[in-house]
Amino acid sequence: MTKSAPTCDLYGESAGKKPDFWLHCETIPSRSSLHGWEIRLHRHENFLQILYINAGSGDAIFAQERHAIRPRSVITVPPGLKHGFRFSKDIDGFVITVLASHLKSTPGDRSRFGQWLAKPQLTGLDMQDQDAAYVAQTLTRLGEEFSGRRSGRSDLLDAYLTSALQLTARICEGAESEVADENSRRMEVLSGLVQQYLRAHKPVAFYARELGISPAHLNRIVKTATGNSVRELIARKLTEEAKRELLFTLASVQEISYRLGFADSAYFSRFFLNRVGETPRTWRIAERTRLAV
Repeated sequence: MTKSAPTCDLYGESAGKKPDFWLHCETIPSRSSLHGWEIRLHRHENFLQILYINAGSGDAIFAQERHAIRPRSVITVPPGLKHGFRFSKDIDGFVITVLASHLKSTPGDRSRFGQWLAKPQLTGLDMQDQDAAYVAQTLTRLGEEFSGRRSGRSDLLDAYLTSALQLTARICEGAESEVADENSRRMEVLSGLVQQYLRAHKPVAFYARELGISPAHLNRIVKTATGNSVRELIARKLTEEAKRELLFTLASVQEISYRLGFADSAYFSRFFLNRVGETPRTWRIAERTRLAV
């Protein structure tokens, strides 16, 4: 392993060669065989990487720490981490590279899942366990779906990715994740409610009522978990959804504003400008140019 760690999108490609999609998937042998089965130390600034090891062995290097790779296992590498791999010639599986901004939780945020995503993980899969078997099957389906380019591809890739990552995190954390405290459970319920009613622009009192607590109590829970108020949490979610729509759809700014429940596109543009510092149209052009979408 060399000491220098270039910044790459995909290993062997410079950071200037942007992928044309939010997710890329390929077999591990397809790239590692070109480099003598060794992927030297490098980093991805904007991408989370997931490796599913179906067969073979090797070593994963996270910064200066070395970890043995065995089948079946899932490796997750957060953005910005210096990492590399050595594989045996019989290695088999997939490597999935995901634009971090597309994830439901940002690596490093204050949620339990965000904290898990922020650290490199090597999670063994016991095929006798239903969840582990499902993760292996789902990541395999993801690889096949990516290659197939059939209708509904993007939605299926998103669903496969989300379920595989969430279950892998649960397996990795073990029994502790099953004994989450009451506030953690409330945060999970709140997250689902916000996602369900995001476009309806419900007030804080609505979410507090659904959870059976006062708005002040809900704000305290959210502040402790995320550092933000409930309103700020909802505004951030709206901004993330707006960015996703602007980047990954061809809908006009007016269409997106209606999809997100805004009364008119001018109000949506002001909201986005206040949150991001650019108008929706300016941000879309700049971001698509940067990512070559």
